[in-house]
Amino acid sequence: MDEIKKELFAYVKENTFKETDSLQSDTMIFVEGIFDSMGFALLLDYLETKFEISADDSDLVEENFESIDALADFITRKNPALV
Repeated sequence: MDEIKKELFAYVKENTFKETDSLQSDTMIFVEGIFDSMGFALLLDYLETKFEISADDSDLVEENFESIDALADFITRKNPALV
């Protein structure tokens, strides 16, 4: 899962206009304004492409996307082969 988190950190840092020096794995990326709704749409596309997952409508809840930790957990649940 560490490799997944590294990939996610890199993606977040490259795709936000907000300062990310203090970004931690538990930072609330939407609450902190790192991503907005457009950022979410792009993030979802990235996740589906990069990690070969498909998000169902029932997956589109804040708990799955609120932080790097939550994203990594979501990815490994959707594609256990990545663990």
